Amino acid sequence: MKLIYELSRPGRRAGGPPRTELPVPEIAPELRRSEPPRLPEIAEPDLLRHFTSLSTRNFGVDTGFYPLGSCTMKHNPRVNERLAVLPGFRDLHPLDDEERSQGALRLCHELQEALAEITGLPAVSLQPAAGSQGELTGLMLMRAYFRERNEDEQRRKIVIPDTAHGTNPASVTMAGYELTNVRTDARGNIDVEDLRAKVDEHTAGLMITNQSTLGLFDENIEEITSIFHGVGALMYYDGANLNAVCGISRPGDMGFDIVHINLHKTFSQPHGGGGPGGGPISVGSRLEPYLPTPAIVRDGDVYRLDYDRPKSIGRVRGFCGPFGVFVRSYAFIRAYGPQLRQMSEAAVLNANYLLARLKDAYDLPFDRLCMHEFVLSARRLKQEHGASALDVAKRLMDYGFHPPTIYFPLNVPEALMIEPTETETKETLDEFADAMLAIAREAAEQPELLKEAPHGTPVGRLDEVKAAKRVVVRYGFEDHPDLSAEPAAAGVEAPKGA
Repeated sequence: MKLIYELSRPGRRAGGPPRTELPVPEIAPELRRSEPPRLPEIAEPDLLRHFTSLSTRNFGVDTGFYPLGSCTMKHNPRVNERLAVLPGFRDLHPLDDEERSQGALRLCHELQEALAEITGLPAVSLQPAAGSQGELTGLMLMRAYFRERNEDEQRRKIVIPDTAHGTNPASVTMAGYELTNVRTDARGNIDVEDLRAKVDEHTAGLMITNQSTLGLFDENIEEITSIFHGVGALMYYDGANLNAVCGISRPGDMGFDIVHINLHKTFSQPHGGGGPGGGPISVGSRLEPYLPTPAIVRDGDVYRLDYDRPKSIGRVRGFCGPFGVFVRSYAFIRAYGPQLRQMSEAAVLNANYLLARLKDAYDLPFDRLCMHEFVLSARRLKQEHGASALDVAKRLMDYGFHPPTIYFPLNVPEALMIEPTETETKETLDEFADAMLAIAREAAEQPELLKEAPHGTPVGRLDEVKAAKRVVVRYGFEDHPDLSAEPAAAGVEAPKGA
């Protein structure tokens, strides 16, 4: 497929600027271009065909099954999109006064109340823009809490398990804490004995996803909570996987002090490709004074922004958060109502159904019932037939499915991390399972099919290291590089196991 610059021909136009009777202001000479920009010149039909063709090459949840583990790529109800663009929401300016924003403030306040009930913690801030910022905000709350207790310099360690999301250690470093890793035991839980040896009066808290990125609910969570609270440390719940437990269990009831919620995973958002996110944070009452300002509060029938929070950590982003995300999530929660539990039960059922179908063809590192996702390993395929997890993922594209997450979590060699979500039908799950089983057979009978895959995509297997090292993000016209003949760029791949 040609680039739009390659389709360009001098003098062709897809449109022109509107004519106006109003005077056009003079542009100062020093601000004028010396020559026109080199924009593509193309007729309107060709322009339309070009971008329509590009759109058909893009994969998303609207075009196929997207089992990306730990990312919850599920169907987003279209009614939520329509609600988000209602004029009263869409056209509201963030600097409008409170009297003109009562509907929006009410929606935000009621969303806070719903999230407080779902997490089991009483105080909520909607400000963080994504899960990663929710993590950082939670750690900043820890700092503020221990600073007031004159323990900030003493408590410098944050414990995270080796199954943690990659943003967790990054957030720990950004917050100025020291990272302490803890192992996973043979059942897929945190190794409690390893943990005991690493938690003391210098520990500020634990960051854990429960259920973990292995898709397993930690069987020792109450004991873990007692270990941290026993030394005065705090418990942080990474809510990226909350969609498996909504209405079933609550982090606050497990003893967690801080929870962030990925609205764009659990409660319906266009997720991925740089789409909008939301990472609200809920906390226990002892941490409520430190939440970001302004707080959205209700006085009788009036909703307002409360800036009078002397212990607050201040703003963590401009304005009050990604409002369009709030509208979609609020609509999603209201649509389910008390039946929100069914969302989680369906997600868990779908994952266990797929696990039961696939566990004999692939290695299962931890032989337990899973939650909303599960992790398989292609280690045996690699040892016996030379087919890696990457080969399985590339071949899956030929069957019309987006590959699952691969090589994560890092403690499982040749990992395949699969999340079906609650929105897929049994027929879709069976088609995916049949494809995965066929690929396992192909690895034994025709391994070259996997190693040369994908075969049916616009481009074949790319040199991903070279693509990352030699990124070309602009068209250079006469100087546009042709990298096809260049050797692969040097790079170090992540460990994939034997």
